[in-house]
Amino acid sequence: MQGLVIRWFVSATALYLTSLIVRGIEIHGIFPLLFAAVTIGILNAVVRPFILLLTLPLNLLTLGLFTLVVNAGMLWMASKVVVGFEVHGFWSAVGGWLLMSFFTFLINLLIGESGRIEVVRIRHLVRY
Repeated sequence: MQGLVIRWFVSATALYLTSLIVRGIEIHGIFPLLFAAVTIGILNAVVRPFILLLTLPLNLLTLGLFTLVVNAGMLWMASKVVVGFEVHGFWSAVGGWLLMSFFTFLINLLIGESGRIEVVRIRHLVRY
């Protein structure tokens, strides 16, 4: 359960950082931010697989690039559900999704499987 809450805060942090950079994404308060993070997670878990299945021929035709449109659509759908979270335009949704995914990836590099912050040390072993 603790890991789920930490992942929720990671998503919220990534969404907040994205809203600072992408002009077409606006968040009006902490509660819309947290609710938007939950909504995006639920949409990705429940709705996205069905949409990807329905758009499989188009996705194959575009060599997987249509997945980017589907992902941007999830961000846009969340903005229609959450009051205080707004995505203005298609390109804001695409750029927002890409940036949010990047921030989530970077933050998740620091978090282990247990949901705790871990520091990864790389040691070079030299054998003679």
